[in-house]
Amino acid sequence: MPSKPKKPCNQPSCSKLTREAYCDEHKKDSNQYYDKYIREKKSKAFYQSKEWKIVRQQALTRNHHLCQYCLKQRQITPADMADHITPIKDDWSLRLVLSNLQSLCNSCHNKKTAEER
Repeated sequence: MPSKPKKPCNQPSCSKLTREAYCDEHKKDSNQYYDKYIREKKSKAFYQSKEWKIVRQQALTRNHHLCQYCLKQRQITPADMADHITPIKDDWSLRLVLSNLQSLCNSCHNKKTAEER
């Protein structure tokens, strides 16, 4: 199955093509605003911790770096992130539980987050 076509990066004046909203160079910039103004300090510290990085990698490896939502729809899409099934704001104790993590692509993660709000 062909992957979706590349489109220009959403960063103004960037001409790089990407399958996501931002190219690799500007993807980090798009998260900086969220981290600085929206995310809680406790959560921000957690997502920068060594423990989270280890568990995140375990979840991605377990799921073969494939988006679990897309797989349910019989599509093969690389996963960009590990997502908490039960959000950490709802149950902080599940933050490092591997069975509470799923691998998602950026698009599916954004849809899930929007539905939760």
